[in-house]
Amino acid sequence: MAIETQSFNEEYVRSLSGVLGEPEWMLAFRLQALAQADVLPMPKPDKTNISNWDFIGEMQNPITQEEFTSIDTLNNDVKSLLGEDNFIVQQQNKKAVVKLSEEYQEKGVLFTDIHTAIREHGDLIQKYLMKMGVKVDENRLTALHAAFINNGVFVYVPKNVVLDAPLQSVIAVDDENSALYSHVLVVADDNSALTFVENYVADDSSKGIANITVEVIVGQNAQVMFGAVDTLSKGITTFINRRGVVGRDGKLEWALGYMNDGDTISYNLTDLVGDGSYGDTKLVTIGRGEQKQNFTTTTTHFGKRSEGFILKHGVQKDSAAAIFNGIGKIEHGASKSDAEQTSRVLMLSEKARGDANPMLLIEEDDVMAGHAASVGRVDPTQLYYLMSRGIKKAEAERLIIHGFLAPVVNELPIKEVREQLVEVIERKVK
Repeated sequence: MAIETQSFNEEYVRSLSGVLGEPEWMLAFRLQALAQADVLPMPKPDKTNISNWDFIGEMQNPITQEEFTSIDTLNNDVKSLLGEDNFIVQQQNKKAVVKLSEEYQEKGVLFTDIHTAIREHGDLIQKYLMKMGVKVDENRLTALHAAFINNGVFVYVPKNVVLDAPLQSVIAVDDENSALYSHVLVVADDNSALTFVENYVADDSSKGIANITVEVIVGQNAQVMFGAVDTLSKGITTFINRRGVVGRDGKLEWALGYMNDGDTISYNLTDLVGDGSYGDTKLVTIGRGEQKQNFTTTTTHFGKRSEGFILKHGVQKDSAAAIFNGIGKIEHGASKSDAEQTSRVLMLSEKARGDANPMLLIEEDDVMAGHAASVGRVDPTQLYYLMSRGIKKAEAERLIIHGFLAPVVNELPIKEVREQLVEVIERKVK
């Protein structure tokens, strides 16, 4: 079925909603967001000028009646990411394939593509979709995202349900003119626990934009481990929001590997709303070529005795440049809270650029807080030591990169993410 490029307007939104068979409330949600996009400003990431970046792309009708005939028809890069069970795979212009164990279904776990969730679980979607995490009216790109959602995943784990095996999402892009607006919504109700791993992958020939929003809602005494390895291609410009809201005694751990080759703007925010809530963000990235990246990681403490930790390591090669912004904010009333962060950037060439900007915003007296940051080049002593023992320069740099990223990679709480990251890092440093 041919995919027709359509213009950026109300007619397209109505057509999109009709093709997806959405209820009236979702169409109204999209149209309201589209109207807001006309008046909202663009986001302004610190120290990165995005005025010439294309964040809209060519809009396309995203869904056909074509389905995968078999998982075996997927390319090897996608198949290698899949476990044996509990996964969802989505490719542009095709329906999702979902595999969820009978055990999890019997426990009331909902795990499906976002379009099915909108049609079949509208009460839950209306309750959470861009209500507690990312807001529609934050900026023009969040409004456009809400208007054009054409991909994504919904996860709901009921109260008191603990999942032992991870849920996994793979979203593959294989289009030369891609416009991916992916929304992932994960809700862990009170006293539940789950691990969720997502992957974004793209063919080297793929071009376009990816406007991705992830919302993770963690109930009271619930636990979520969220892992991601993004490997979108050089031709794809990415704007990504990952946002978590954590209730009383809840716990949210982010394990994020940003391995895209295209220009990337990332916001990762965790709101520790409840007393005794906990948030931990670990992030690694490698930039190469002329790639530009900006990572803003924020943990905001609202609850008493809340704990928030940020650890980021990045490597920049060739003429790549990266900005690491880290913000730990303790609101008034969040007494006895702890906010800690560390950011480190390693530059492998004279033209590579890195910038680490840690910030602490403290509005309460009885707290703990600290930060550390470093930006530097490869230690020539290390390089000389390795080369003096017969190791070639390229191999020596590879070992140094692995060593630099290891303190973060080894601490990632999700085994599947660690293994994927090690493989991707190895490909990129070669």
